Amino acid sequence: MEPVKASGWGRIDCRPYHASDLEAVIGIFHSALRETASADYDPAQIEAWSRIDRAVWTERRMRGHCRVAWIGTEAAGFADLEPDGRLDMLYVHPAHGRRGVARALLRAVETMALDLGVGVLRTEASLTARPFFGAAGFHVVEAETVTRNGQAFRRYRMRRDGLGA
Repeated sequence: MEPVKASGWGRIDCRPYHASDLEAVIGIFHSALRETASADYDPAQIEAWSRIDRAVWTERRMRGHCRVAWIGTEAAGFADLEPDGRLDMLYVHPAHGRRGVARALLRAVETMALDLGVGVLRTEASLTARPFFGAAGFHVVEAETVTRNGQAFRRYRMRRDGLGA
């Protein structure tokens, strides 16, 4: 995938995840929750959401469908795609927000989906992420409330049809 110019901030390179990226993606995840998603979720929800199992994270990232966005030598974001077209995660470090990182990751995910023969992307978008996905052509299928670590979260099942059309 060609690097993308990030609105004057440098080139965004989206490359496959490597085992050595684990700490970087965990850091991105925690920062995105605590600094960005905290505008839409309360502290108890953020605490519950941010709990992770390192073994599970390691296994999921190594499946081969995770991309990490880099600006220079700094990890700026990451995205995970499941083989059935479900976009499991897309997070951007707050220091790199609004610089095209999420768009670059979404393009990388779209390329992977097409390579897998998938024509539809699905995701469960947080309150925070819903506007991004809406602007990227996803539509809300349904709103739902889910529970994680004892906390209820509002989110949206979204999908985008017609990849490669």
